[in-house]
Amino acid sequence: MPTPAPRPTALRVAILVGSTREGRFAPVVTRWVKDHLDQRDDMEVDVVDLAEAPLPTVLPAFGQPPAPDTTEALALVSPRLAAADAFVFITPEYNHSYPASLKNAIDWHNEQWHAKPIGFVSYGGVSGGLRAVEHLRVVMAELNAMTIRNTVSLHDAWGLFDEKQEMTAPASDAAVKTMLDQLAWWAQALREARTARPYAA
Repeated sequence: MPTPAPRPTALRVAILVGSTREGRFAPVVTRWVKDHLDQRDDMEVDVVDLAEAPLPTVLPAFGQPPAPDTTEALALVSPRLAAADAFVFITPEYNHSYPASLKNAIDWHNEQWHAKPIGFVSYGGVSGGLRAVEHLRVVMAELNAMTIRNTVSLHDAWGLFDEKQEMTAPASDAAVKTMLDQLAWWAQALREARTARPYAA
């Protein structure tokens, strides 16, 4: 009897939650996305909530190491980003862009993003956070990341969930499934590529 092929190791997906505002809606959206990821057998998820793991807002001088207390704060976030094969950014839209907390987390890191795919889930009013995502695409291209074309955009997001915080829009469920399918494809392809040949930024 032939030996069965080894089961591929699950892809590690870090959900990066960008909102740190009091009374925020991000936990509702995050729980919904995580539920979709938990249903998959090809992905395992780690939620990195920047409200629970805040990073300092003052970066060290260029080329200089961070202060000891900064190193401690980074230790709660950096290894988790480094271990990820892929990311899902969850972002609202503030003033036609994304939150400062998210930009700060991005700027504290570099090689953690290299040659890894990022899917976006944005939420807001009429725009659904689309302008925040378009700004993020340019930033992450500079950091050698690969962004997924299909964006999950929740327009008038507060009306899409019921009193139990369950999604009521089948189209949104279909959109997040499509995005995660594409994220899995790129995550697997890029993980194999990084294993075969280290990425040179």
